[in-house]
Amino acid sequence: MAGAATRDLAGSAWPDIPADPLVLVPVGSTEQHGPHLPLSTDTVIAQAVAERAAGVLEARSGGPVLVAPAIAYGASGEHAGFPGTVSIGHDALRTVLVEAVRSLALWAGRVVLVNGHGGNVPTLDAAVGRMRAEGHDVGWTACEVPGDAHAGSTETSVMLHLAPHLVRPFGAVTGDARPLAELMPDLVARGVRAVSPTGVLGDPAGASGERGRVLLEAMVAAVVRRIGGGRADARGRLVPSSPGEGP
Repeated sequence: MAGAATRDLAGSAWPDIPADPLVLVPVGSTEQHGPHLPLSTDTVIAQAVAERAAGVLEARSGGPVLVAPAIAYGASGEHAGFPGTVSIGHDALRTVLVEAVRSLALWAGRVVLVNGHGGNVPTLDAAVGRMRAEGHDVGWTACEVPGDAHAGSTETSVMLHLAPHLVRPFGAVTGDARPLAELMPDLVARGVRAVSPTGVLGDPAGASGERGRVLLEAMVAAVVRRIGGGRADARGRLVPSSPGEGP
């Protein structure tokens, strides 16, 4: 089990699967990310974080780590006002996560869901909490760093690093740059389009691939700390092994 190719679950044959591996499952979405980023943004980022985290974890522990195919549809109802968004809602997503974990548990030693979309959080809490109550060794963690909320400088920078060919010009793109806590009541009541006609919550100005590289490395390091720490809260969210270790 050495090398990125062997960590790809979808590209493996069943005799390639080692005993009791750690399996990382990227969880993303198909939703609008402004006029400049692809609908796959959350999925691309979750996949990249999972793949890089798998490499680090495998190198540190020597144990096998696999990356499953990403779950590319999430709970994105707040983005329903924009063409292209495909949301399966909380109930369907919860069923997908529960059944995926039950199936993986038949041969995997541990399962970690690596989430790239904030709208999935309530469903992850519910699904993972239920799976842990059933006795499965499962947890979840998020791809997150401090920054703007949606399709602003943070996500634009990461996508410029990961997939610059998918990023459209954004020099004239504007959004609502108020803090998420201030935006949340309107977002919940009326959806993203009512708050920001462009779909951007933040400001992509100043985004760069180099900043995206730094942000991605921070995401990966945080995910590795949480998975390596092996601790989870009551909802199944992985937490650092000690309070001083950061996000």
